[in-house]
Amino acid sequence: MTEQSPGGPVLFCFDGSEGSLSALRAAGQLIERPSEAVVLTVWETIETQLALAGGFAAGFPIEGAALDAEEEASARSVAEKGALRATEHGYKAVPMVKQSVDSVAKAILEVADELSARVIVCGQRGRGTLRTALLGSVSHTLAAHTRRPVLIAPEAHTGSH
Repeated sequence: MTEQSPGGPVLFCFDGSEGSLSALRAAGQLIERPSEAVVLTVWETIETQLALAGGFAAGFPIEGAALDAEEEASARSVAEKGALRATEHGYKAVPMVKQSVDSVAKAILEVADELSARVIVCGQRGRGTLRTALLGSVSHTLAAHTRRPVLIAPEAHTGSH
């Protein structure tokens, strides 16, 4: 087993969803603070999103560069909001964005290695059985392919069961 640096930051995977907010809250109950943290939002180009959705852009005139700039700006805004929320929970948090070329999980793992993150924190969201079977789950991929601890927090459900 590989030794990990205990001094690395907490890496929050944050997309603005309730699942990522639940993960931030869960980490607050389990990870000592104040602690350095990076709030990462991964974004994909329009071409990548179309390819993952089974579409294609070849031959169609789309304003890819403008749309990609909007995607990156939106991701930056989400990461900044996440860093603010993490700061409110006692972390010394900074926002970060990364473009995904292959997969969101791979982008997260690359950042975790670059930062020597001591733990990766992510939420678990239901995408439906078919979509999870076709695309896989980011949280499951992280848990299966990292040498770092991963905290996967379930999305908070309202109502009683």
